[in-house]
Amino acid sequence: MAGAPLGGAEAFYERITLALHQAGEEVLPIIRREPARAARLAEAAPVQLRFGGALDLLTPLRLGRMLQDWRPRVAMAWMNRAAGMTPRGDWTLVGRLGGYYDLKYYRHCDHLVGNTLDLRRWIIAQGWPEERVHLLPNFAADFAGIAPATLPGQQRLLAMGRLHANKGFDTLIRALALIPEAELSIAGEGPERAALERLARECGVAPRLHLLGWRQDAGALLAACDVFICPSRHEPLGNVVLEAWSAGRPVIAAAAHGPSALIRENETGLLVPLEAPESLAAAIRALLAEPPRAARLAAAGRAEFETHFAEAPVLAQWREFLHKVQR
Repeated sequence: MAGAPLGGAEAFYERITLALHQAGEEVLPIIRREPARAARLAEAAPVQLRFGGALDLLTPLRLGRMLQDWRPRVAMAWMNRAAGMTPRGDWTLVGRLGGYYDLKYYRHCDHLVGNTLDLRRWIIAQGWPEERVHLLPNFAADFAGIAPATLPGQQRLLAMGRLHANKGFDTLIRALALIPEAELSIAGEGPERAALERLARECGVAPRLHLLGWRQDAGALLAACDVFICPSRHEPLGNVVLEAWSAGRPVIAAAAHGPSALIRENETGLLVPLEAPESLAAAIRALLAEPPRAARLAAAGRAEFETHFAEAPVLAQWREFLHKVQR
């Protein structure tokens, strides 16, 4: 896996790797050099390689030698760069996608895995044989019962994710301007920080916007909020939705691919149109004004998490798949 230091796909790589290792599977994590990730994966004895750009000729050679020595039955290439650098061999090569990526990176894979039904359908529509494209969901950390952090305000809204245009935090800030009684905390960091701060000043909500930076206490933050919001313009899955469900928080999401596939409208959460601050504000106001309704949505989300997105049921699916496709 050659991903970024932080991110939802990268975090799930860590979770599934450790879960497989702890379940007794033989696992060798090979990752881009990242000391913090290596420390989190320490019990599985990860190997760190450079995983550089197109001119990095050594990583594919070293990776190939490592696989030849270790002799796995299955090699899982996690997203584009790892898929492009992982050679074929005496192992089954599986490419794992967390989004609608360019499939040229996966052309030499034996199987592809997507984490949503829509993503699986899309891969098949690109010409991949249906029997070689599989759905394996993510599981989220279980945040039930975690003590809350301290968030400012009496009506506390929370969003989490990289400060990137895809995440739609500008839409959420515009919605905040229509909810004068609420305060918004966003946990995450990224290139849009200055633009979001500027927008908050223009909208007159700067005192009620709290950019928390990257945090490692997502469960405590979720426990402290009244409503969790996922305003993404583009979200192939929505790990944050699963995390909010696990924490028993009511969820409002913009109707991007992932949240639309996860959420049953007015049962496990609320969906609003993309880039519609007025609709988003109305949905937030409705839940803040109706605590029993918010509690019902939160309870249904928690039940959905336990049934489909907790570690035990998802790990069982992954183990079954890996044993089925192995050589």
